Amino acid sequence: MNNIPENIFFVGAGGIGMANLVRYFISCNRNVAGYDRTPSPLTEALRAEGADLFFNDVASLIPESFRNPDTTLVVYTPAVPDSSEILTWFRSNGFRVIKRAALLGEITRSLKGICVAGSHGKTSTTCMTAWILAQTRNACNAFLGGILRNTCSNLMVSSLSDYAVIEADEYDRSFHQLSPFIAVVTSTDPDHLDIYGDAEHYLEAFSIFTSLIRPGGYLLSHTGVQLSPQLQEGVTHFTYSGYRAAELLAAGNPEGERMKGDWWASDTVFQPGRLFFTLNGPDGLRIENIELGVPVEINIDNAVAAAAAAILAGADNEAVRTGLSSFRGARRRFEIWMRGDAPEDGGQVLIDDYAHSPNEVEASIRSVRKLYPGKKLTVIFQPHLYSRTRDFAPQFAQALSKADDVIMPEIYPARELPIPGISSYTILDEITTSKTYCERKDLPNLIKNRNFEILMTLGAADIDLLLPEIKNLLQQKALPSAGY
Repeated sequence: MNNIPENIFFVGAGGIGMANLVRYFISCNRNVAGYDRTPSPLTEALRAEGADLFFNDVASLIPESFRNPDTTLVVYTPAVPDSSEILTWFRSNGFRVIKRAALLGEITRSLKGICVAGSHGKTSTTCMTAWILAQTRNACNAFLGGILRNTCSNLMVSSLSDYAVIEADEYDRSFHQLSPFIAVVTSTDPDHLDIYGDAEHYLEAFSIFTSLIRPGGYLLSHTGVQLSPQLQEGVTHFTYSGYRAAELLAAGNPEGERMKGDWWASDTVFQPGRLFFTLNGPDGLRIENIELGVPVEINIDNAVAAAAAAILAGADNEAVRTGLSSFRGARRRFEIWMRGDAPEDGGQVLIDDYAHSPNEVEASIRSVRKLYPGKKLTVIFQPHLYSRTRDFAPQFAQALSKADDVIMPEIYPARELPIPGISSYTILDEITTSKTYCERKDLPNLIKNRNFEILMTLGAADIDLLLPEIKNLLQQKALPSAGY
C-alpha cells in the first residue's frame, strides 16, 4: 500500500470497525491521529497504543502535523454526520477523504481478502476464521467487527501471511469497496432498509458483492440464503449448512440432503454446556467430534463457514479442530457473564448477545433453550433504530414471544431522529408472552426487585454498558443462598 501517506487521520476513530484500522496502521509505523465523539475504554486503549485522539468536533484541535494534504490521508465512518466541523475542514482544504470501507478495499487488493458478509453471523464467522488461521504457521491478518476474547483485540497482524480476514459490512454498501479472494455470505435477511429502501435492492447489493470476487477465488454461501451470484470466470462457488440440515439428516428427512450443501455439519451432540459436531466437505473431507468453544446452536453454521474458508486458505484439520475448540467468541456474541454453576451465581445465568434482527433474536432464544432446557428465560431487548423497529416489529414480536418474559426499554436512536408513532410499544404490544416496559435508567432497580433463572440482554445498542451493574445485582441477591 505505497499510496498510503505517512499520516492518517481517522474521523470516528473509536468505532469498533475503525479501531482495527487505527491499530493496523500504528503497527505499520504510520502516524495516526483522530477524533471521536466520546471517550471509551476502546479509545483509551488506542491512545495507549500510540493514537493521538481528541473528543471535540473542533477543527482547531487537529494536530499541526496532520494539516498538510500532501502527507495526510483522512478516513471517516458513515456514522459521522456530514455536518462535522472536522470533516468539513478536511474536505474544504484539499485533503483526500475516503470512507473506512475504501481503506479496507486497499488492503484487500494488497492481500488475499477473506471477506465475510451477511445480515447476521458475520462477526462470529469472521472471528472464528481468523482464530483457526491463527493456529497455522503463517497465522493471518484480521480486521474484526468485534473484540475477539482470545486476544482482547479486534486486530491480528502477521507479516508472514498473504491473507486478511475482514468483516464485510453491507451498511451504506460499504462491502462494494472490497476485492475478496474468498467471500462468505452467511445470511441475506433484509436489513438497513433506511439505506436500501426495500428487500429487492438489499439482495441486489449482495449480488454485486459476489461479482467483486477475484478470478481464481471462492464464494461460500449458506444453503438457506436468497442470493443470485454474479461470479467472474474462474470463481468456484461452494454452499454450506449447519444445525438445521444436521437435524433433518439425523431424523432421516430427505429435505436435509437437499439443504446440506458442499460443506455441512452432522452428528451434532449437546451436553450440559457443551456442543460437538462433525465437519464434512468436498472430496470426502471429514473431521469428527469437533467441540465448539462457544456452544451455541447457530455457531454450528458459523463454524462450518469459518472452517471451509480457513481450509481453502490452507489450514489443516488440526488447526480447524484446535481453533474451534479454543475459540472464546467475540464480545457481545452470546457472551456468558454468569454460568449459574458458581456459588456466587446462586444458580442464575446471565447472557449478553448483540442480536438485533428478528432471526438473530429467535436463534439466540432457541440456543438458550437447548443449553438450559426447562429454565425460565427472561429477555431484556433494547430496540436499535426507529426504522428497524418500524420495518420489522411483527417479526421481532414473534421472536421475542418465545421467551418466558420480556422487558423492553426505549428505542436506541443511534444515527436516527424519532419517527412519529414508532416506539418500543410498536413491538411490545404484539408480544404474546409476559412483558414489561421499563426505561433504561430504571432497569437496575427493576432487576433488583425480581428473581431470575436465566436473564439475557439482547440488542445492538448500549445495553451492554449496564452488564457489570446487572451482574453485581444478581450476585448480591444470590449471597444468602450461597451461604454468605
